[in-house]
Amino acid sequence: MSDTYVRKERADQLVEAAEKLFAAGVMSHSGHANLSARLDGERLLLTPGFVRGLRTEQLATVGFDGQVLEGELQSVSAEIIAMHSAVYKARPHVGAIIHTHSPSATAFAVAHRPLPCRTEPMLRFGQAEDVPVVPWGPRGSDVSVRGIADVLERCPTTAAVLLANHGLLVFGPDSAATAHLVVAIEESAEAEIAAAAIGGAVDFPPGAQEAVRAAIARVRS
Repeated sequence: MSDTYVRKERADQLVEAAEKLFAAGVMSHSGHANLSARLDGERLLLTPGFVRGLRTEQLATVGFDGQVLEGELQSVSAEIIAMHSAVYKARPHVGAIIHTHSPSATAFAVAHRPLPCRTEPMLRFGQAEDVPVVPWGPRGSDVSVRGIADVLERCPTTAAVLLANHGLLVFGPDSAATAHLVVAIEESAEAEIAAAAIGGAVDFPPGAQEAVRAAIARVRS
């Protein structure tokens, strides 16, 4: 596939993912988020500093080194290139990243509490473990980026992290799958908070992940 085709395909997918997040009602009041998609081993597509009403021609092509190669970025997005690049470098299989301030997930981030995996959508969409918390650092700073890299190394199978006092960072094979997981995590965080009022959430029984995988395999066979 040509570079132009790949870029258009990934750009279309990012716009669709942004629309899905708003339609699902998982965005903060401000609608703040940033989304990216891997183009290759050195470049990514990045939203320009806003995502509401996003169009494909507004996406910028950026090098992992922080250089803007095509398009324009507001300073608010330029600050987080290193955050996205760190995830792509640490996880070669990751094709897309989404950062939001989804309210219920952000509540766990503000409380510095990992989000337990206690809902089936989290199992099904790729987060079969607690979502860990990255210690706070100024947005886009070396401290913040090192914190993310450290947690990814310590938790090699997590597909999401909570950024302390900030928000949610989710990554997956493509934009659609990543958006599905953002929604699943926000719903799970809402359920955890609601369950606390009626005695608290309860863990899955042993073997739950294997049972879900078997159910998915039966449908696909």
